[in-house]
Amino acid sequence: MLQKSVQVNQNKINFYFNASFKQLKQLVNVQSTFIITDANVYALHKSAFKNWKTIVIAAGESNKNLATVQLIIEQLIELKADRTATIIGVGGGVVTDITGFVASIYMRGVAFGFVPTTLLAMVDASIGGKNGVDWNLYKNIIGTIRQPSFLLYDTTFLNTLPELEWQNGFAEIIKHACIKNAAMFTMLEKVNPAALKKNKLQLNQLIQKNVQIKMAVVKNDENEKGERKLLNFGHTLGHAIENEYGLSHGYAVAVGVHYAALLSQQILGFKKAEAVSNLLTKFGLPTSFSFNTEKVMQMLQMDKKRQQAEVHYILLEKIGKGVILPIPLKDLEKMYTQLS
Repeated sequence: MLQKSVQVNQNKINFYFNASFKQLKQLVNVQSTFIITDANVYALHKSAFKNWKTIVIAAGESNKNLATVQLIIEQLIELKADRTATIIGVGGGVVTDITGFVASIYMRGVAFGFVPTTLLAMVDASIGGKNGVDWNLYKNIIGTIRQPSFLLYDTTFLNTLPELEWQNGFAEIIKHACIKNAAMFTMLEKVNPAALKKNKLQLNQLIQKNVQIKMAVVKNDENEKGERKLLNFGHTLGHAIENEYGLSHGYAVAVGVHYAALLSQQILGFKKAEAVSNLLTKFGLPTSFSFNTEKVMQMLQMDKKRQQAEVHYILLEKIGKGVILPIPLKDLEKMYTQLS
C-alpha cells in the first residue's frame, strides 16, 4: 500500500494506492465506522462487507437525491452513529457524492473517506471535495465542498466493471490530458485500450497521474474561483445533454469535449481538434450527438458555471493547456446551432 498525502487548506488528505479493501480496518475504528454502498457493488462484493456496519442504497444517478440522503440519515440514527463516526463511501461517483454530502451535514459534520470502485470515481468523481445531490434535472445543484480524510484505491474492484463504466472513466482521463498534460495525451494515443485495462502496473500509474493532476488544481483553487474551472472542460454541454437525454456521464462528457475542441478551433485557432476526436473514438466514446439546441440552452440557464448572461467556457489553446473564456449565452447558442 503506497501512501501519499496532499494538504488542501487546513485539510490533510491521505491517498492509499495499490491497496486492498481488507486494509481499510487499519485506517479506521471498525466499531464507529459506517459504510455506504449501492446495491450493485454490494451484490458483487458482498463478502467484503462482512463485519462492517453497512447501509445499502439503490444504484444509479436517479437515486442521487434528497430522498436517499434522508433514508441514510434515518439509518445512521438507528445505528446510533454519533460525532465520533467515520462514514465511508464504497462505490462510484453517485455513492461518493452522496456520502460526502451526508457526512458534511450529519451532526454538523463527521469524518469521511472513500473507496472508489469505478475508474470514473478513481480518477475524478471522488476527488476534490465536491459533494452533493441532484434536484430534478439539475446536477449537483445542492451540495458542499468538504474534503475526505482519505481515499483507498483497490483496483481489483475494476475486475467487475462493465465496458460502459470503463468508457466513463476514460472520458475524464482524456479530459485531464487535454487541459493539463500533453505527455499523457500522447501516451493515450499510443496505448492499446484493451491491453491497458489488463496491465495492473500501467493502470495504477495512470490512476495516480490523474489524481495528481486533479489534486494539484484543487489545492490551488478548492472553491472553484479560478483554475479549478478548467476541470469543467467538456462538461458545459456534457452535463446539459446528460440531464436532458439520459446519456451516461462519459458519453455526454465526450460529446462535450468534442464540441469544446471544435469551439477552440473556431475561436482560438486550436489545431488539434481532430486528434482529440480521434482519441475519444479510440476509447469507444462518441463525438457526435443530435440535440435540441433550445432545450440545451434552457439547461445552461441553471448551469453553475453561468454568471449573468454568459458561461465560463473551457477551451484549448493547445493540448495540455486549457483556458477559461466567458462566452455570452446568445453567442454560444449560435455556435451550437452552426456545429450541430
